[in-house]
Amino acid sequence: MSELITAELVDLDLSAETKDAAARALAERMVASGRVTDLEGFLADVAAREAQMPTGLDGGIGIPHCRSAHVTEPTLAFGRSASGIDFGAPDGPADLIFLIAAPAGGDADHLSILSTLARHLMDESFTGALRSATGGEAAAALIRGDEPVAEPVAEPSAEPAAESAPSAEAEADVETEAEAETDAEAKADADANAEAETAPAPAPFRIVAITSCPTGIAHTYMAAESLEKAGQAAGVEVFVETQGSAGFKRLDPQLVADADGVILAHDVEVRDKERFAGKPTVDVGVKAGINRPAELIAEVREKAERGEVSAPARAGVPMDRGADATDRFATRLRKWLMTGVSYMVPFVAAGGLLIALAFAIGGYTINKAPSVAEHFIWTESTSWAALLFQIGSVAFGFLVPVLAGFIAYGMADRPGLVPGFVGGALALTINAGFLGGLIAGLIAGAVVLAIQRISIPPVLRGIMPVVVIPLISSAIVGFLMFLVVGKPIAALQKGLTDWLSGLSGANAIILGALLGLMMCFDLGGPLNKVAYAFAVGGLANPNEGSLKVMAAVMAAGMVPPLAMALATTVRGRLFTKAERENGKAAWVLGASFITEGAIPFAAADPLRVIPSAMAGGAVTGALSMAFGCTLRAPHGGIFVVPLIGQPLLYLLAIAAGTVVSTALVILLKGLRKTPATGSADTRAPEGGEVTVAA
Repeated sequence: MSELITAELVDLDLSAETKDAAARALAERMVASGRVTDLEGFLADVAAREAQMPTGLDGGIGIPHCRSAHVTEPTLAFGRSASGIDFGAPDGPADLIFLIAAPAGGDADHLSILSTLARHLMDESFTGALRSATGGEAAAALIRGDEPVAEPVAEPSAEPAAESAPSAEAEADVETEAEAETDAEAKADADANAEAETAPAPAPFRIVAITSCPTGIAHTYMAAESLEKAGQAAGVEVFVETQGSAGFKRLDPQLVADADGVILAHDVEVRDKERFAGKPTVDVGVKAGINRPAELIAEVREKAERGEVSAPARAGVPMDRGADATDRFATRLRKWLMTGVSYMVPFVAAGGLLIALAFAIGGYTINKAPSVAEHFIWTESTSWAALLFQIGSVAFGFLVPVLAGFIAYGMADRPGLVPGFVGGALALTINAGFLGGLIAGLIAGAVVLAIQRISIPPVLRGIMPVVVIPLISSAIVGFLMFLVVGKPIAALQKGLTDWLSGLSGANAIILGALLGLMMCFDLGGPLNKVAYAFAVGGLANPNEGSLKVMAAVMAAGMVPPLAMALATTVRGRLFTKAERENGKAAWVLGASFITEGAIPFAAADPLRVIPSAMAGGAVTGALSMAFGCTLRAPHGGIFVVPLIGQPLLYLLAIAAGTVVSTALVILLKGLRKTPATGSADTRAPEGGEVTVAA
């Protein structure tokens, strides 16, 4: 590994007057050392980065930097200007200029060194040593860390000479007073120590922070250092996650959960931002984290005192990318699959609702209408129905590619998108359907992860993300889908489709009951999501059976919150005041197919609420299948009832399951009550709560 900076890359007498001239002078040294292959191309990348945000920092520092395909290895050039150069810092021109060059695929070791340098720039002793350096080799050694930075030593202050010696009596008086003061101080210290032992010290305010900048090289780590130092000065614990080019180590989930506040100092999107939902949050640019960290810490403390939070604590999407490093493979696999499903669902919703509206307006033969691009009559409803159907069909065409692409994205981030989408499209080509897309996404993510582990020569790193990875991974995924796994998956998909199409009688009822149990067991958890994903997957190749499955799943998922809402209405005395308030919201949540609306009740009393919800969900799922209800939309609750096949019977199935769950939960909660002195009247006073035996 070459040294990051050498004496040849140092100019202690930088004569440039503008930032462009300074960047050119330092870049020419990089070209001469063979670390930059194209001077003008590299300078264009530096200028493009500078246009995003000025790179001047308080304290007379300029750090022009960029990632560029014209850089062969991470490199640093240093210049010292006597007159100063304007890099846009609030406090004036910069006399210390660091030009940081990183290749487009920079390795983590060199980038870690750059991050260490960025933190050192916040140390006044380090910048002071650079200002006094007398030679290029000495400056380069300081920057590399080969020479320790000398800490300033305070000169001892001279003690003032005594003007006259005190008398013996004065000395005695002083000693007597000193002894009295000492006794008083000892007593006060003893009292203070006794109080300290009896009263535990309050826990310090704890902040978690994210810092990131467009290139992830300098500002990211300087902001982290600045926040940590300001936290120490304020007596606040600050833990920073730097989302830089060298990668990032995710903050411990427990640390995030225990944090009192959050600071997001960033100029690019924060990864896994949903981890911080429900916390007092200050969201600013990365330079604010460098220039005014104490203000940010004070602001987040004020928000915490006022009770301000960034968003509801419970995220409203099924995807959860805040994975812990200790998660088992099964847990990570579920999250990858749910990532793909969560991105696919909006396409299913849009396409399904449009198609359902088309059938409602134009009848079930509208799928045979000619293309509206060639035949459209403005005054005919059938033309409008055909328009809706054809738009919805196009939206449905994206289901499998989007599923595969975002499963791969969940595994390998953005490099997984291209092979994932290609694999999903191939799954449609060979009629492998939803299962084919699921397998293609997993294969694409695994292939990209394998390619990224290969050691690549520096000259190829710049083209890896845009050429090499998409090319190789797409070719491998295509080969496997066409010639290895595609045909078996297509056969399995056909068997599943035929099985769903032939569902009738007892088999359909049993499947409906099973799906209902799964939807209500963990109320939005993994088992619920498995059942939901199974139903949504069937919509990729809709038939009578898959549409029945979707209807049964949505109906069963509506039951738990509706049942809890009804129970708190008819037997409010069995519930706490908080539960009765939650019951009012549960009406809307249940009607909207948000099963999570029952979670507060299940968390407080799982042994009574969850079995009751499962029983009602099984009844609703079985009745929905028995009635032959169908649904093309994956969401919507009662708001899409007009688009449901057999809508009145569908509502009857939901009502029946709700009544069953309500009756069971009231019965079970009633059995746990302890009668007061034999009195049959156990009602709570108005606005009060009932005390019950567990």
